[in-house]
Amino acid sequence: MATQTKLIASESFSEQVRREGLPSTECPCREMLKDVTSPWGILLLIVLMGEVRRFSELRRMVGGVSEKMLSQTLKRLEAHGLVHRKSYGTVPPHVEYSLTPRGRILGERVEALADCIDTMLPDSLDARRPPSPKHAYPDLASTDDPVTRL
Repeated sequence: MATQTKLIASESFSEQVRREGLPSTECPCREMLKDVTSPWGILLLIVLMGEVRRFSELRRMVGGVSEKMLSQTLKRLEAHGLVHRKSYGTVPPHVEYSLTPRGRILGERVEALADCIDTMLPDSLDARRPPSPKHAYPDLASTDDPVTRL
């Protein structure tokens, strides 16, 4: 079973997935993919690319995330070695978060993905809109008969 989750030396993860499908549900890569690609994981990686941030800054910058979910996501990213947590042991507590070198590598790729999505967003939103009646029935829209024209 261990050989199923092991990549062939010259084969990337994506190549293996395209060839064989997703690895076993016990594969640790699934857990990391889930944590990194969660809505909060992606946004935190992007925000932390800028600089060291405190918890309250992260919560404000990400927006819409509860304290509990933010804390859980940061702990998961830290467990994967992507986020560094530095506690100063003061009262009130002073904790800072930053990306590790591995986190920065991943953050650069997540930023590129987010920038690509942002560039494509107008076309995507247009594609999701229902067609206007004029475009839905072009043969009827071109007629001069007010009864058949939409």
